[in-house]
Amino acid sequence: MSNKKEKLYGYIGKLLFVDLTTGKTSVEELSYEDAKLFMGGPGLGAKILYERMPANTDPLGEDSIIGFVTGPLIATGALFGARYTVVCKSPVTGGWNDSNSGGLFAEKLKRSGYDAIFIKGKAPDNKPVYLFVNNGNVEIRDASDLWGSLTIETEEKLTKRHGKKIGIALVGPGGENLSNFSAIMNDNHRAAARGGTGAVMGSKNLKAIVVKGRKKVRKAHPLKMLMINLEIQLFLLKQMKNKDIDYEYFPEYGTGGTYENSVKISDVAFKNFAGYLGDGYTMEDAQRVCSQGLHKYKKGAKFHCSSCGVGCSSFMEMDTKRWGKLHTSRPEYETMAVFGSNLLNKDEESIVKVNILCNEYGFDVISAGSTIAWAMECYDNNVLTKDELDGIDLSWGNAEAIVKLMEKICKNEGIGKLLAKGSQKAADELGKGHEHLVVASGIEVPQHDPRLIYGLGRTYLVDPTPGRHVKACIEDLTISPSFDPETTLYGTGPEDLWAVINTEIMNASGMCSFPYGQANPNDSAFRNINAVTGFKYDMWDYQNLGRRLFTLRHAFNLREGIFRKDMTMSKRAWKAQPPDEGLLKDIDLDYNIMVDNLYHSLGWKLDGVPHKRALQMLGGLNKVIDNLYGEDKPKVDKTEELKSPLFYY
Repeated sequence: MSNKKEKLYGYIGKLLFVDLTTGKTSVEELSYEDAKLFMGGPGLGAKILYERMPANTDPLGEDSIIGFVTGPLIATGALFGARYTVVCKSPVTGGWNDSNSGGLFAEKLKRSGYDAIFIKGKAPDNKPVYLFVNNGNVEIRDASDLWGSLTIETEEKLTKRHGKKIGIALVGPGGENLSNFSAIMNDNHRAAARGGTGAVMGSKNLKAIVVKGRKKVRKAHPLKMLMINLEIQLFLLKQMKNKDIDYEYFPEYGTGGTYENSVKISDVAFKNFAGYLGDGYTMEDAQRVCSQGLHKYKKGAKFHCSSCGVGCSSFMEMDTKRWGKLHTSRPEYETMAVFGSNLLNKDEESIVKVNILCNEYGFDVISAGSTIAWAMECYDNNVLTKDELDGIDLSWGNAEAIVKLMEKICKNEGIGKLLAKGSQKAADELGKGHEHLVVASGIEVPQHDPRLIYGLGRTYLVDPTPGRHVKACIEDLTISPSFDPETTLYGTGPEDLWAVINTEIMNASGMCSFPYGQANPNDSAFRNINAVTGFKYDMWDYQNLGRRLFTLRHAFNLREGIFRKDMTMSKRAWKAQPPDEGLLKDIDLDYNIMVDNLYHSLGWKLDGVPHKRALQMLGGLNKVIDNLYGEDKPKVDKTEELKSPLFYY
C-alpha cells in the first residue's frame, strides 16, 4: 500500500485560524480527504464549525466562530467561479447560517494564501481590529480609526493604505451595532447578507478582513478546463443570438431585468404579501422601477465579478431634488421588489436612495425592506401609532417616510434601534404585530412568493438556512389552474433531491448561481470540477457529495436542538389573504407534503433525523453519527427505522 501523499488541485491547501481574544493565529493543512468529501464554501465551513464550535454557543459570544470560505473553482479561471461563503451560527434563527457573495474578494482571499479563514474570540471593546493577510503573512491591526465609518469610506481608506490590488470584506455601522439583518460587504455593493452575518463579525470588534497576494492555484487538467470554458461561451453566444429571454436581459439589465415580469406573474410581494397586482401597484409602476426603467441613469462601465464575462451589474447616477446626486450600483431585483411593490412604493428615486443606505451602512435589503413593510402594515392597522414611529407617517407608498425610517435604522436611533433587530424580534419585544409577520423561523422571506412557486415553500420552511430563495427547490413547480396537490406533488422527492445535490455542489465549488443552471451544457459545471480538482467524481460520488453537504448543515441544527417541528413559517406564506383577489386568490397550501417526500428520498425520518444507515453510506459523518446515535443517546427504534424507505433516486 502506497503512503504517497495525494496532491491537491484547485486549492491552496491551507486554512487560517484566528483567535481575536488571545491575538494568536495558526495555520493548518487542508487534507485531501476533507477537500474531496466537503469541497468548500458552506460544506467545508459546516465541517469546521460542527467539529470546533461547541453546541449551544452564543452566536455573538467569544466561542462563536465565523468563517470565510472559498471553493475549488475560485482563482482558477473557471467561468463564473467567483463566490465565497460566510458561515456562522445565526443570531436570528439560532441555527446554521451561510451566506455567499460575489465580486472580487473570493479570488483575492485565495491568492492571499488560504482557502478559508476562521475567526473566533473578540478584540477589546476599546480597540477594534482588522485582519491583514498578505501572501500568507497575517497581522491583526488596529481599526480604531475605521470603527463607525461607512463601508465605502472604509474601503477607500484601506485601499489608500494597502494599495489597489486587495480584497476587502467588512461591516458598516449595521454590523457594529449588532443588527440582526446587518451584512458583510465587499466591492462596495456586494453582500454576504442574510442571517445576521454582519452582527457576528461586529460582535468580535472586527471591522474588516483585507487580503492581498499572488499565490497560484494549480489545476489538475487545465486544458480540459479551458475547453469546457469555451463550450460554455459558445453556448451563451448561441442563446443570446436566439434571443432567449434570460440571456437577452441578464447581461444588460442584471437581476432587476426580471422585475417587471415578476410583478406581472405575482412572483413579488404586494403590500407585505397581503395585496395583489392592481391593489395600489400597477405594471406602469414596475416599468419605471425595473432595470430597464433605470437604464437611462446608467453611468460608466459594467461591473464584472472574477471570471465572469457577463457583467450583470452596472453603476448609475441620478440627480434628485430631495437627496441630491445619487451615485450607486444599480439596485438588484430584491431591492426593487422589497422597497417597491412590497411597500406600494412607486418612487424610483427613493429605491435608489435606500439602496445606497443599505450598502453604506451594511444591511441586508430583504430583511430591511420586509421589516419596514411589517411596520407599515402595523401602522395601517393601528397596531403601531405615529408617536411610536417617532412621528413618521408610515402610510403605504410614502417614499419620504420609507427613506426617513431606513435612516433611523441605519443610525440605530429611536424606533430604528428596535426595527434593526428585525420584524420578529421587534414584534416579540413590543408584544404585538405578530399577525403581520412574514418570516421563516424568524427571518424575513425573500421577494419570490412561495404561493406561486410552490417548490420554494419547502425551501423556505426547512432548508438548514430557512427563508432563502437561492437554495434548492423545484423551480418549475408553480401554481396554475390545473394545480392539484393529489397529483402534482406525488413523488416530488427525487426531483427535489437532485435540486439539493446540484445546489449544494454549486455553492461549495464557488460557482455563481445565475449562470449555473443556464450556461451549463452537458453537465459542464460537474465536468469543470473534475477538471480543476482531479477528484474524478462519478455520478454516485456526485450524489453523495451533495447529500453529505446538505445533511451536515442540517445536522448542525439538530445539534442545536432545532428539529423539523421547530422550523416554522408565517401562515401568510401558505395561503391567500383577504381580500381574496388577484392571481393567487383561493391559495391554501401545505408544504409539508414536499418535506415528507424530500426526507424520504434523503433517508431521513419524518422528524428530520437521518437514519443511521443513510449517514454511514454517505461517509465522512462519523461525528454526526456519534452525536445522534452514540452510547449516551437513546437507542434507535429499529421498527421505526424500517417504516420509511431509505432513499429514492
